[in-house]
Amino acid sequence: MNQKPHARPSAIRQFLESQSSAGIVLMAAAVIALLVANSPLRSGYQALLHAYVGPLSLEHWINDGLMAVFFLLVGLEIKREVLDGQLSTWPRRVLPGVAAAGGMVVPALIYLAFNRGPTAAGWAIPAATDIAFALGVIALLGKRVPASLRVFLAALAIIDDLGAVTIIALFYTADLSLPDLAGAAAALAVLIAFNRLGVRRLSPYLLVGLVLWVLVLRSGVHATLAGVMLAFTIPMECTPGRHDAESKSPLHRLEHALHLPVGFLIVPIFGLANAAVPILGLPPGALIAPVTIGVALGLLVGKIVGVFGFATLAIRLGLADMPAHAGRLQLFGVALLCGIGFTMSIFITLLAFPNSELLQAEAKIGVLAGSLLSGVFGYLVLSKAKPERPALPV
Repeated sequence: MNQKPHARPSAIRQFLESQSSAGIVLMAAAVIALLVANSPLRSGYQALLHAYVGPLSLEHWINDGLMAVFFLLVGLEIKREVLDGQLSTWPRRVLPGVAAAGGMVVPALIYLAFNRGPTAAGWAIPAATDIAFALGVIALLGKRVPASLRVFLAALAIIDDLGAVTIIALFYTADLSLPDLAGAAAALAVLIAFNRLGVRRLSPYLLVGLVLWVLVLRSGVHATLAGVMLAFTIPMECTPGRHDAESKSPLHRLEHALHLPVGFLIVPIFGLANAAVPILGLPPGALIAPVTIGVALGLLVGKIVGVFGFATLAIRLGLADMPAHAGRLQLFGVALLCGIGFTMSIFITLLAFPNSELLQAEAKIGVLAGSLLSGVFGYLVLSKAKPERPALPV
């Protein structure tokens, strides 16, 4: 009798494992950045970030260049999960989709309750969830968190990322350059043509993707969105007639190649460059400013109300099932972890307040405070919750 071939780990399992480890590295990078920002090294640190390397400063290379690679990976994960993963069918999308929607709307409303006028531009800052940090906390809990909740959190974060990408594209763009925008559209059309014509080599996509990034950077649309557009054109179909490593689809090959450098290099570098808040040098009122309070409460309270409240409502209405072997308290704990909004929240902060270092600092304090409290409380709740509970009654 022929033995069945050993099944390789699923893509979602590989995603969970690598991202949870990367979350710990990102935590360390954030701590180092805070220590540097509040030490005598701060002036040298700022000078390094503002030093020009070619046409852009080092800070812009990180935020517009390296983060485009981060968004490329985000786009690949979104496409994979929608086509052949945890979001491939409507029943699988309902619970994380409803929870993600609540987790974006409620934090934004809480922020706007404290902010009017110019500071209202930061409404999307607390709407994002940092999957690396959240899964890093879950990794510390081991088997006390059911696998179904890990999958739920990962699926929710993927939808959350898609929402964040859409928000950036619609609400955080500068004055548009129509010629460069037309050139970007032409580059995108070439990428789509590659896909339709069955091109399976990655090099043509990456070369045209580089041209797309340059044109998007010059167009006024944020350059990182070029990474998402490129990702959506990468084929997911395998090469026919091949039975070696090249038989994997271009999407899977590129995603696998990007996981380690993005998780353990690009995102930590972003954290080092942007989490350095000079708390000791800020005005005393910055700690209780409307932006600070709005972001912190949006993450801590808004995610609980939005994620846990909307998910519970969907379950009670019979629209979705409770994740297997999970109970109310565990779902509540995961909702708390969704309040960890480090990477994407800080990224949106830079777009919302591009010309105000004070408002950026206030928002970053809110992100750090809200994320820290959400992570600590989420860990405590999940560590006390029993591993199995009956599903919520309908």
